[in-house]
Amino acid sequence: MSADRLSRTFARCAAQHRAALVTFVTAGDPDLTTSPLVLDALVRGGADIVEIGMPFTDPMADGPAIQAGNIRALGGGVTLVRLLAMVADFRTRDADTPLVLMGYFNPILAYGPDKFARDAHAAGLDGCIVVDLPPEEDAELATALTGHGLHLIRLATPTTDVRRLPAIVSGASGFLYYVAVAGITGAGSATADDIGVAVARIKASTDMPVAVGFGIRTPAAAAAVARVADAVVVGSAIVELIGAAHTARANDLPGQVETFVASLATAVRAARLDDAA
Repeated sequence: MSADRLSRTFARCAAQHRAALVTFVTAGDPDLTTSPLVLDALVRGGADIVEIGMPFTDPMADGPAIQAGNIRALGGGVTLVRLLAMVADFRTRDADTPLVLMGYFNPILAYGPDKFARDAHAAGLDGCIVVDLPPEEDAELATALTGHGLHLIRLATPTTDVRRLPAIVSGASGFLYYVAVAGITGAGSATADDIGVAVARIKASTDMPVAVGFGIRTPAAAAAVARVADAVVVGSAIVELIGAAHTARANDLPGQVETFVASLATAVRAARLDDAA
């Protein structure tokens, strides 16, 4: 997969001596009409990679903001089929920005892992993060994804020790997602020093880029992580903004998303320049 969108994006960011900005939104949030506009707004704002969340009834790893986004999306009729259609529609406008599906295994299992991988590749997805599927249980999905040219992106956490890390790294591709805090999305944050130590430990075991997420909510926090990681993931803060704008019936919701993402992108791009000055 040396010439795929993810590897090209990380290579481009590395050549620019900066981390990548990864943004997360839930597919179909706040509704099926606005969600594609939000995807475009993320890219215009400066997102290098987009994680698109698969709405699910029991998102156990997610905090209140993303739970609410799931409820809005499911209430609007989003299914895995419609999510893939949204990805295919996005690809008619953007052939370059990597799209990574993030979600839970149950909908994929119901869809059929091989059929899902085939349809996901055809739609234009680049990889998957399945948060409730540990390495010991993901052989069927891993085979399906790699067979159709998709990345299986795995997660490491603060409790992942040196004995556990090789099992996570083996068979993973694209990048490794480091969950910076134990618990749910949007709750708490880790110090930049702790993240730096964890990233260094992970990078001693793999050449894959390391992305850091969970608890990163502001441009300043994103910049701090961008100094030590290959990518910074921001999700709950964006989904929270979407929820607030939707509740307020704001007619510039995509514009608000773009403005916030632009502030994150500016901070991430300047982070290492500040250190070099």
